[in-house]
Amino acid sequence: MTSPGGHLDDQPSVTVRCQDNSSVSVTFCDRFSFDQDSVHYAVETRAPGLTARVDEVVAWAWDSDLTTFLDELVADYRGWDGERSWHTMDRDLAVSAVFRSGGYVGLTWTLRPWGSAAGDWSTSVTTWLEAGEQMSSFTSDLRHFLAGGHVPRSPG
Repeated sequence: MTSPGGHLDDQPSVTVRCQDNSSVSVTFCDRFSFDQDSVHYAVETRAPGLTARVDEVVAWAWDSDLTTFLDELVADYRGWDGERSWHTMDRDLAVSAVFRSGGYVGLTWTLRPWGSAAGDWSTSVTTWLEAGEQMSSFTSDLRHFLAGGHVPRSPG
C-alpha cells in the first residue's frame, strides 16, 4: 500500500507500507533540486525497533532512475525468476525485488550512507506489494514526487 501526501511540514512525500506488516515502511521526502541535472531527496525506513534515514540521496538525470526500474517490475506483473536490483550511483540507496507466488513483489530497501567512511552503517527493510495495482500506483506516485509535481492523494 502506498500513501502519497504530506510529510511532517506538509511537504510532498510518498510512503510505501508492507502489505504483510504495515509497521514496515519506506518514505521518500524532503525533495529539492539545485539544477536540472539532479534531484535530491531523503529516504526513511521504519520497522518495529528501527528508524533510519539518509538525508541526501541524489538522482542524476543521466543515470538510470528508480522509477524506470519499478516500471520494469510493473510491466512484469505476472512474475519473474530470481532477484532484480537497482542502486543509486553513490549506492546510498539500493532496492532488490523478488516475485512471490500469488502475485506479490518483495522490495528490499537498503540504506547505506557514507559507504567508504569510517563508522558507516546499512539497514534494510522489505515491503511486500501486490504486483499489479499497488506496484503501479506506488511507481506513479514516486514518479510525481521525484519530478517535483503534486503527488495525488489516494481516496479514502
